[in-house]
Amino acid sequence: MWGLSEHLQALTLDELRVANWQRGNEGVKASKQSKRPTPVDRPGTKSKRADKNSPERIARRNAAKVRAAQRRSAIARGEIT
Repeated sequence: MWGLSEHLQALTLDELRVANWQRGNEGVKASKQSKRPTPVDRPGTKSKRADKNSPERIARRNAAKVRAAQRRSAIARGEIT
């Protein structure tokens, strides 16, 4: 586990990375700006990146794709209006 000093150091790094990102994109159109930096991962917190590709989420995503394909084919056959 991290102590208070490690958390404060990570917070400072996050703030500096965002400040540098803002300075680098100053005066640039929103569509041309670089991607906003992600925060430093803290111990004991779930990473959003790992959660997006968990087996449960992949299974739900695939099931949703199958349901959408079945609905599109039913619409094409005229069963659903």
